[in-house]
Amino acid sequence: MNHTNPTNVERQVKDVAFLVSKTDLKGRITYCNLPFIEIVGATEQELLGKPHNIVRHPDMPRVIFKLLWQKIQSKQEIFAYIKNMSFDGSFYWVFANVTASLDNNGQTIGYYSVRRKPNPRALETIKPLYKELLDQERQGGIEASYSYLNNYLKNQGVDYDAFANRLQRS
Repeated sequence: MNHTNPTNVERQVKDVAFLVSKTDLKGRITYCNLPFIEIVGATEQELLGKPHNIVRHPDMPRVIFKLLWQKIQSKQEIFAYIKNMSFDGSFYWVFANVTASLDNNGQTIGYYSVRRKPNPRALETIKPLYKELLDQERQGGIEASYSYLNNYLKNQGVDYDAFANRLQRS
């Protein structure tokens, strides 16, 4: 796990960059491309074999990862906004697409994630929402956060994927 303290320094994903990583079934990194390595500020050796949450920022609500794991473990893709932390403590936002990697028999053998620069206008909605979700988790656990998110999405008339994709296109 990355034990660096977070800073207020933000890194920007390049407009043309795709940050790609693959993990095994337990979420340990088995592959990462150069743009991912560069923004994390690590070496390939420092990332391979490590849990992908080595780049998780403490500002991320756990409920988003709960949704992510529910989707990918049932072989569905998910689109999500994620705030990650580089090894130097700086942070960066991504719009992630995560899906299961399947073998020829349709069995899940790992997970695949492609991340790109998020729409800055989308973050105007995501940042306060994630702050509220985190506050809900601190007060009432992940169940409170999950309930808040479900009510929020119900009021929007969408599920999280549709919500995230609509924000990215806005």
